[in-house]
Amino acid sequence: MPNWLLPENIADVLPSEARKIEDLRRSMLDNFRQFGYELVMPPLLEYIESLLTGAGQDMDLRTFKLVDQLSGRTMGVRADMTTQVARIDAHLLNRASVTRLCYAGSVLLTRPLGNHGTREPLQLGAEIYGHAGLEADAEIQELVLSTLALANISTVRLDLCHVGVLRALIDSDPTVRRYEAELFTLLESKDLPALKQLVRQFAPVTAEALLALPNLYGDLSIIDKARKILPSLAGISTALDELEHLGRLVGEANVTIDLADMRGYHYHSGVMFSAYVAGLPNAVARGGRYDHVGEAFGRARPATGFSLDLRELARLLPSAERRNAIRAPWSQDKLLKELIKELRSQGETVIQSLPGHDNEQDEFDCNRAIVFEAGKWILITVQK
Repeated sequence: MPNWLLPENIADVLPSEARKIEDLRRSMLDNFRQFGYELVMPPLLEYIESLLTGAGQDMDLRTFKLVDQLSGRTMGVRADMTTQVARIDAHLLNRASVTRLCYAGSVLLTRPLGNHGTREPLQLGAEIYGHAGLEADAEIQELVLSTLALANISTVRLDLCHVGVLRALIDSDPTVRRYEAELFTLLESKDLPALKQLVRQFAPVTAEALLALPNLYGDLSIIDKARKILPSLAGISTALDELEHLGRLVGEANVTIDLADMRGYHYHSGVMFSAYVAGLPNAVARGGRYDHVGEAFGRARPATGFSLDLRELARLLPSAERRNAIRAPWSQDKLLKELIKELRSQGETVIQSLPGHDNEQDEFDCNRAIVFEAGKWILITVQK
């Protein structure tokens, strides 16, 4: 095997695709700033204890690990930046007020999350710390939709769920707690035959509710149906109230409710959501509330946020149009160098042709040129 081949699900990004991704990154980070989010840049490597705090076993399995030659301790290459940003809020900034943070950077996964997915996503996200009310959740959902709009995506399906429903059912029946991990797996895969077998040993009310969850999927009317089917537990009532409130605030998005969506169950503490768009089989963005992650860093703070993969999102966009540019000859002439400097200061792309070579560019279209005529350097239009 040639030694220059890359590992599976790892790929180079060539100029035209890289430009799409970078244009998206810049516009989205600018949009975050307009909402008041401050940019942070967590490190690529951390000690494994800090990196995986509060992240759950699934993140542990996704994380590449190595031994630090300086300390001898185990380190991890980040597979997600959310915990890192929570650490920055809780431990480094240590603010008492509401804090809005955003980030963008590569993460590395031991296995891709979906078919034909990359193991090196370019993760972009935003988080709000310090406000426990639904206003913060609503702002994050608004930010998701405005972020996707920057990629010319106007039709979005937003799936809402809430960990409070399942947790209320588990807390109501001591027998269920012993099978929490198995129950989580069956609900996540919607394996009804195995689920029916498992719930036989639970209290009838709990068993009926758990069997109903996979079918509680649909538009906002599902919430009224859930109120009638599920037991009258305080945790369930609160969860359904919050889902209904946020679902009615979304606006243009197509809102669906899925009470058996367990992705992020061990990590989140309230409303969770996934954003789906045409052309991608998996969710383009995920987020929700996670109020307990900061506890391990000595400061529990209410928190909610979202993240997406810019490389995945860029697949939906057409190839970037070539940017108009100016071709200039190679010369040390002072007047030419001054003209090139002036044009570049005005935002123009000026490419000097090195001696003996023509420009071969994927990204630029040299539709103008600098030539020497009548004793001076002038800018002309290149005829195609």
